[in-house]
Parts: sequence; structure tokens; C-alpha cells
Amino acid sequence: MSETPLLRVVRGNPTDEELAALVVVLTAKATAGRAPSGPRRSSWASYWAYRAPLTPGAGAWRASALPR
Repeated sequence: MSETPLLRVVRGNPTDEELAALVVVLTAKATAGRAPSGPRRSSWASYWAYRAPLTPGAGAWRASALPR
């Protein structure tokens, strides 16, 4: 099965190091827009962000374990 190359040198004779540097730069440029802008929250932290706040009172500790 023949695959089309993603990168082709059309002029010159670059070294392996030069090609590696070019691939790194192109990859960084392509993924720059996809990086998250802020710190990533863990799934555990985001789970608690959507729960209603607990209120004190009779049976509050029992209600804290119930689904909302």
C-alpha cells in the first residue's frame, strides 16, 4: 500500500536534524490554536462544581448523599 508523504523536499539536501527541526516547528504551529487557554480542571473538581450548595439543618448530612 502506497501512502502519500506529508512533507516533501523539492530543493536542496537537508540533514536529518534540519528536517526534524522543521517538523517540530510545523507541529507546534499547527497545534498552537488547540491548546487550552487556562489551567485544566480535573474531572473530580468539575463534578463538585455542578452540585447545589449544602445548607445546614435537620437531616442535612443525609441529604448530602442523595442525588440532586
